[in-house]
Amino acid sequence: MDPNSSSVAAGAAGWKAIGGLAGAGAISSGLAAVVVMIMLRPKTAGEWVVALVCTVMGSVGGGSYVVMHLGLQGWADSYIGLVSLGGLMFACGLPGWTIVRAFFIWAERRRDADLAQIAREVKELM
Repeated sequence: MDPNSSSVAAGAAGWKAIGGLAGAGAISSGLAAVVVMIMLRPKTAGEWVVALVCTVMGSVGGGSYVVMHLGLQGWADSYIGLVSLGGLMFACGLPGWTIVRAFFIWAERRRDADLAQIAREVKELM
């Protein structure tokens, strides 16, 4: 048996074991979530869940948008390209929790305002 063919078969089996591209995306998203939650510790269990969901969705949604926008689908044809796509998805997940947290802080400060006041303020920002 050719040594190269056995290493290719082992690589393909390993790739299937982690779930292929979906597994690589899950690993990148999970790592991004861990990094964000270590740097910005959630204060409550609810914040922890929101941080996890926002970071994973930022990785998956933002990462896929960037891949499609830049036309990087061809990178999925090689292992090095997949690692690069995983890094890209990781980077896209990092701002997810920060953006959502900033929105909730902004909304909390306007808790007593009515909808017209909030709409006026948003219009002024734009």
